[in-house]
Amino acid sequence: MTLKPLKLNKGQRKLLKNFKNKMNVFEAIKNRRSVRAYKSDPVPEKKLNKVLEAARLAPSAHNAQEWKLMVVRKEETRKRLAKAALGQDFVGKAPVVIVAVALNPESKWGAIDLAIAIDHMTLQAVEEDLGTCWIGAFSQEEVKEILEIPEKYKVIALLPLGFPADKSVPKTRKDISEIVSYEHFK
Repeated sequence: MTLKPLKLNKGQRKLLKNFKNKMNVFEAIKNRRSVRAYKSDPVPEKKLNKVLEAARLAPSAHNAQEWKLMVVRKEETRKRLAKAALGQDFVGKAPVVIVAVALNPESKWGAIDLAIAIDHMTLQAVEEDLGTCWIGAFSQEEVKEILEIPEKYKVIALLPLGFPADKSVPKTRKDISEIVSYEHFK
């Protein structure tokens, strides 16, 4: 018996396409890891824009989005940022470094809002087959000087972005019973 190809109408084809393209958030969370080795391949503009758009769509207190993302591609600047990141050379080897800046560092929500936006970027990067590594160890003064960031703002994190050079596996995590308690602290 020979099977005939299934014929779909326009609506069915659209539904199937949307289903195929639907991201599984939990899979992105499971597959996200800190990447410290990058290929030298440039990050395509379309992929970079999707990562940045993920940050733009992140929630923030009062929807204020009191932050700015600086995209650094120039090799010399990336190398200087790596030195400012306490010599973490891999920062400068990523083809892109995104610098997250709080515009109102006195706000009690600013750093949290920016952390949410950065996390959105790390997850979208997984969807784009890109790697990231959240960098919190750096000289505030040096990064500000390199990128001419006004003194009144605060750099919250550096986020190298690029195609991973290796296929390392995510680290193990504690069992859920060790980190969750219900109704009472245990």
